[in-house]
Amino acid sequence: MTESVIEIKHPLMQHKLTLMRCKETTTDNFRRLLREISQMLAYEVTRDLPLENVRIETPITAIDAPTISGKKLCVISILRAGNGILDGMLDLLPNARVGHIGLYRDPETLEPVEYYFKVPEDMAERLVIVVDPMLATGHSAAAAITRIKMRGATSIKFVCLLAAPEGVKHLQAAHPDVPILTASIDQCLNEHGYIVPGLGDAGDRLFGTK
Repeated sequence: MTESVIEIKHPLMQHKLTLMRCKETTTDNFRRLLREISQMLAYEVTRDLPLENVRIETPITAIDAPTISGKKLCVISILRAGNGILDGMLDLLPNARVGHIGLYRDPETLEPVEYYFKVPEDMAERLVIVVDPMLATGHSAAAAITRIKMRGATSIKFVCLLAAPEGVKHLQAAHPDVPILTASIDQCLNEHGYIVPGLGDAGDRLFGTK
């Protein structure tokens, strides 16, 4: 993997991820764990945001204190499972603008098919964080980022819970300028395009649809 791929090895995150992988974990606990890990992912992906000093008064004295400079962030969820990460990130980034892109994977070709796209207008002026729990084949992520770039975004990061090496390779080839941040790079994809060992279908486990 290259420097553009960051695998976070924080003990708390790895512990919670193990609980999420377990097939006995209930829907409510899966949802809670994803939200908690997403908050930690938000912390990591915003680590290098630019700062500027502003004049404030504490109860004791006036100081020049750091605050985030420039326009606020935009978090774009790849539907539907991306909303699980989106919710956790908005806990820490309540002022972020939000976009959604709807893609489903054709079961035969494994290629993405778009059915919904709604993002803020001023994408060129924002850091865009694209979120989806699973980077499997990488086709959906690459297609989503292509569409987002067409709307003018130039500063983009991709955040996922799990990544397969095949998905990382595909996304890097399609968008070498987009850093990937993940809690784990797993072993491989199986013949059905699922991440191994993975945690199953993140959307189904998040929403209890299976």
